[in-house]
Amino acid sequence: MDIGERQNLRSEIENIVNLIIDDYGKGRDVDQMDIFNQPDRDAVIDIVKKLTRVLYPGYYRDKIYRSYNDINRVAVVIEDVIYNMQKQVAIAFRHGEEYQNASDETLTCGARCITQEFFKKIPHIRALIDTDLQATYDGDPAAFSKEEIILSYPGLYATAINRMAHELYLLKVPLIPRIMTEYAHSKTGIDIHPGATIGKYFMIDHGTGIVIGETSIIGEHVKVYQGVTIGALSTRGGQALKGAKRHPTIEDNVTIYAGASILGGETVIGHDSVVGSNAFLTTSIAPGTRVSIKNQELQFNNGSAKDF
Repeated sequence: MDIGERQNLRSEIENIVNLIIDDYGKGRDVDQMDIFNQPDRDAVIDIVKKLTRVLYPGYYRDKIYRSYNDINRVAVVIEDVIYNMQKQVAIAFRHGEEYQNASDETLTCGARCITQEFFKKIPHIRALIDTDLQATYDGDPAAFSKEEIILSYPGLYATAINRMAHELYLLKVPLIPRIMTEYAHSKTGIDIHPGATIGKYFMIDHGTGIVIGETSIIGEHVKVYQGVTIGALSTRGGQALKGAKRHPTIEDNVTIYAGASILGGETVIGHDSVVGSNAFLTTSIAPGTRVSIKNQELQFNNGSAKDF
């Protein structure tokens, strides 16, 4: 490339840069440039990864922390997460109504209190996850051990992250709970909103494609297979529907098989019911109901492939 070509290329690149910089000046939400006023997504994901070590102290290894004393090792991780979570929560608070005009000192103090409250709930979260682990082991004959489930099952992984995010959601922390659950979504294909209320002994089998909406209420001993949607009937109302009960209630001891869709805030699936694969429900069903789709007619051709 000769000098003239290099000059023309430099000029063209400068024009492109100026074009984009000018586009930032239109005052839209996508034009916001204060990156220090947004939670750091990578930092939140790092917090999630370290929290899994707190949940399962004997399963997830860390390349940084080394200690001959297991208690000291876990203590260092906990202190590290507390420190970094406080920073991210303080930033996130700027996006909540309660702290809109708060001082930096108020944000820091509020974040410290919320983070401490969250960590006090860790034993409760672990107790719930232990029931999920038991339900998964009891319900899956393909599971050789609980260790296998902890280390490899996407359903338990997504549920564990959701249970942590749900506690932050209840503490009214903006943004961070959703970042956590969407990270789990990206890793597992399981989309559980942090607002969803889920009882003990929850089992997700296979998991890919499961969607559970924000206002869903799920009871105890519920088993859900891949491709299930527990969702809203319609979101055309947009922000006007914020805060409304838009998603179903699933009572205790319900099994929902692959591909079923259960929609609507007034829809209640009664306890001890079974919803078959690919069922589409927008109305409530009584306890003990079995829902199935009538078998479609199958045609079998024993001829050669060219007959199809």
